[in-house]
Amino acid sequence: MRQTASAVATPVVSVPKLWLGETAVILGGGSSLTPEDVNFCRGKARVLAIKEAYLLAPWADCLYAGDAKWWRGYQGAKDFAGLKYTIEQDPDQEQIGDWPDVQVLRNTGTDGLELDPTGLRTGYNSGYQAIGLARHFGVSRIVLLGFDCWRGPDGHQNWFEKFPHLVRSHHEASPYPIFLQAFASLPEPLKQSGVTVVNATRWTMLQTFPYLDLEEALS
Repeated sequence: MRQTASAVATPVVSVPKLWLGETAVILGGGSSLTPEDVNFCRGKARVLAIKEAYLLAPWADCLYAGDAKWWRGYQGAKDFAGLKYTIEQDPDQEQIGDWPDVQVLRNTGTDGLELDPTGLRTGYNSGYQAIGLARHFGVSRIVLLGFDCWRGPDGHQNWFEKFPHLVRSHHEASPYPIFLQAFASLPEPLKQSGVTVVNATRWTMLQTFPYLDLEEALS
């Protein structure tokens, strides 16, 4: 008899306000992300890496990935010493169970901003979820980097496609229009929460948040 999801699911946690009033840079996976930009962020703000971005920032404060298959593919990112978070999986998907240091948050729906620190709204993508996570940490300002939301000028979806030895699996084309539509539900609740978001991505289709050069954003 098949186990139910409730029998194997990892208990959810509550995110503490460890970064109260601080600035956080969220590193996405877009092809515009460069090692130079990532290194520029070091020591200037909290850094939250999404999925493979932790390979460019092994010193980051936090690693987030919403997919259990990603954590399995990277064996729980055992070489990463910072905080690790994910979101609870659908009943038919594999659960996070082999890596107790990967903390799980509730899936509370799609659009908007989840205010309960035990949950996240999904927005259909990990970047959206990471914004909610940074808000739970108590930040007052978020800088987005590598949030391209399109295949860049070189046709690559992700920065690590330029480095074949880093590609672990096939990455299908992402539904960017769906992502962009979901992001549009964030500005107002973020404003009400006292959180400012700027987009410092080198080339981006995400117009929901004002653009600001990275150096100026972290000055």
